[in-house]
Amino acid sequence: MTITRFETGKRMSRIVKHNGTAYLCGQVSDAATVADQTRDILAKIEDLLAKAGSDKTRILQCVIWLSDMADFAEMNAVWDAWVPEGHAPARACGEAKLARDVLKVEMIVTAACD
Repeated sequence: MTITRFETGKRMSRIVKHNGTAYLCGQVSDAATVADQTRDILAKIEDLLAKAGSDKTRILQCVIWLSDMADFAEMNAVWDAWVPEGHAPARACGEAKLARDVLKVEMIVTAACD
């Protein structure tokens, strides 16, 4: 079976496709607020899904890391407005120290693709 990698560097690929599934690397933003970071991240996810031959209705799973669980409601307000009715993926959300102090949200998506 073929493995296709998109936007590949020495350390990682932004998308890896295999057997009808697209795996996205973790998406982050350095915007000022949790809501703005979430919006930026979701826009990046939509762009990467399009490159992989998919879209947000085909997301299978999303793992979300917050630097502080106190931001859960703010992130969810943006998420809930974005996720299409009837297409909510399996999802997990936890708290973790992210790669840089400015980062408040990171999302990792797996989606069905063509």
